[in-house]
Amino acid sequence: MIGVLRTVHAWAGAILSLLLLVLGLTGTLLVFEDDWLRLTVPEARAEVQPTAARLGAVADRLEAGHGDLRSVNFAGAGVGIQRLYRHDHGYGYADASGRTLVTWHGSARPEAFVFDLHHELMAGEIGEVVGGIAALAAVLLVLTGLVVWAPAWRATRLRIWPKSGRRADMVSSHRNLGLIAALPILVFGLTGAGLVFYAQSQSLLAPGAPPPPEAPVVGSGDIDWPAAFAEAQARFPTAPIRMAGWPSAPGKPASIRMKQPGEWHPNGRTTLLIDPATSRVVQVTDAQRLPSGLRATHALYPIHAASVGGWPWRIVTALSGLALAVLGGIGTWSFLIKPRRKRRAAKTRTT
Repeated sequence: MIGVLRTVHAWAGAILSLLLLVLGLTGTLLVFEDDWLRLTVPEARAEVQPTAARLGAVADRLEAGHGDLRSVNFAGAGVGIQRLYRHDHGYGYADASGRTLVTWHGSARPEAFVFDLHHELMAGEIGEVVGGIAALAAVLLVLTGLVVWAPAWRATRLRIWPKSGRRADMVSSHRNLGLIAALPILVFGLTGAGLVFYAQSQSLLAPGAPPPPEAPVVGSGDIDWPAAFAEAQARFPTAPIRMAGWPSAPGKPASIRMKQPGEWHPNGRTTLLIDPATSRVVQVTDAQRLPSGLRATHALYPIHAASVGGWPWRIVTALSGLALAVLGGIGTWSFLIKPRRKRRAAKTRTT
C-alpha cells in the first residue's frame, strides 16, 4: 500500500508541479499587493478617514466620470485609493476625492496580471476550475506525502536546502520542507478549493441553511449616494462602508457593503440593498446574525487571502506559497532524475 501511495504521490506531483509552482508564487506575490500599490501609486499612501458624506461625494463623482461602473471598493484599511470595477472588464484607481488616476482593461497592470494568473490561470472560468482541482490535488499530495513519510520519520531533519543535487539529498529536502509546510498548505489548499467550488463548500459547512432572500424588484433612477450611505451608517454606526455596487439590470437594486467589528472579510459581508428610485434601504443582511456555517463559509476568503491575522499570518501565507513552489520543483526534479540514472545504469550493464 505504501508503495502504491508513493507512486501516486510522485506521478501526481510531477504532473501538477507547474500548476503548483504558478499558484504558489502568485499567491506569495498577492500577499504584498497592498504594499505594491503603496509603492507604485503615491495616492495609495494617503491616510483616509471616510465618512458617509465624503464617500457619497466620491460615488457621485465616479458615477459621473464612469457611466458603466459595476462597483467601487472604497479607500481604507491602509490603502488610500478607490478601486473601480466596470461592466466592460475595465478597472481603475481613483484618489481619496474620487479623481480618476488610471484605468485599464484586463490584465494590463502587474497586480492585475498576477491576480488573474492566480485566480483563473489566464483562462477564464476553465482556468478557475483547473486551479481549484490543483488546490485539491495539493491537499491530496500533502496527505499521501505524510503517509509515505510516517515509516521513515526518524530520518526527518530540519535541513531544508539540499546538500547536493543528488536524488537522495533532493528527496530528503523535499520530505523535510513538506513536513514543515504541511499544515499551512492544507489550509490554503482547502480554502482555495472552497472558494472555487463555493456552492459545494457552503453545502458542506452550512447544511440546511436557509437560502438567501431574493432581492426585491425596485424602481429606476439616479441614486442619491450621500443619502443612501447616511441611512446605511445610521443602521450600523460602527461599521465602515467598504463597497458600493450599481444595479446590474433594470429592476435590480444597488448595494452597499459594510464591515462590522468582528467580521474577517476585508470588505465585510453585511449588505444593504438600495432602491435606485428612492435611494432608501429595502433589504439588509446582517453578517453577524447569519448561521455559524455561513459565517464559516465567508471566512474562506480572508483566511486564504491573509486578510485576517495581521503580519504573522501574512508571513505564513507568503512562506507557504514559496514552499509550495519549491516542493513542486524539488519533487519533479528528484522524480525526473531517477529514470535517467536507471537508464544510464542499465546501458552500462549492457555494454
